[in-house]
Amino acid sequence: MQVMIWDDRLNRCIGELSFRSQVRAVKLRRERIVVALEHKVLVYDFKDLKLLHAIETLSNPLGLVALSPSQDQTVMACPGLRGGQVRVELYDVRRTKFVEAHTTALACIALSLDGKLLATASERGTLVRVFSTADGSKVQELRRGADPARIFSIAFSRGDPPDYLAVSSDKGTVHVFNLDAKRTAAIPSTDATSDHPDGSSPRNPVSTFKFMSSLLPVPYFASERSFAQFRLPEDTKAVVGFGATSNSLVVVSASGSFYTASFDHEKGGMCKQESFCKFVELGA
Repeated sequence: MQVMIWDDRLNRCIGELSFRSQVRAVKLRRERIVVALEHKVLVYDFKDLKLLHAIETLSNPLGLVALSPSQDQTVMACPGLRGGQVRVELYDVRRTKFVEAHTTALACIALSLDGKLLATASERGTLVRVFSTADGSKVQELRRGADPARIFSIAFSRGDPPDYLAVSSDKGTVHVFNLDAKRTAAIPSTDATSDHPDGSSPRNPVSTFKFMSSLLPVPYFASERSFAQFRLPEDTKAVVGFGATSNSLVVVSASGSFYTASFDHEKGGMCKQESFCKFVELGA
């Protein structure tokens, strides 16, 4: 198997990496190339394709690996050597953190643009957990739904810290969660120009039975529900990202469809579809 580096400006291949096993995923940033194999994650210098780091992982057929794009710090996340474990490499400070994210196998991982936050989902697909990459502590627990689902993608909005997190799954609904809720609850706002009269940000809905979370050994009642939702008109695999503004979504489906949508910063609820384009006609 080969990874070919193509220069669009020169319109030619400028480098190749060869492997004996199947390449599961490739991630790029200005100075790094990361290749995920079945049982390894390999980090290369973009300049000379020199191998910088080889990491052993648990079986990784989905090619799970995340790489922060910000030039401020270099952070990478990949599966560890135990089910549900995430290994976080903080290259700038030469530190490795292991996050016990789930009790079952990982299905999706993502890093915020600045690499400070890690989001994970397991093969059950009911919960998405957000962790600090600096110390591995859990920041927030978000509930996509009660029924098992296959998580296709997780995305953070822009910003430091990001305001929102979006999740797509095989249930056909993109869920958007507010990431400011817990932070603003703990840190009093002194901003006189806040859009909210009490200085707080919109919160994710929680169960009316949240008080029972302290009585039961399960996180169902304590986890937060989505703040906004976008229902895809088609039942197919889709990945989600954020647009130019933090309340705009971009969704691309495996059927060749491209959607943009927006949601209300204050009220959340159902997203408004702004545009639609069909790039590929399958079977044509």
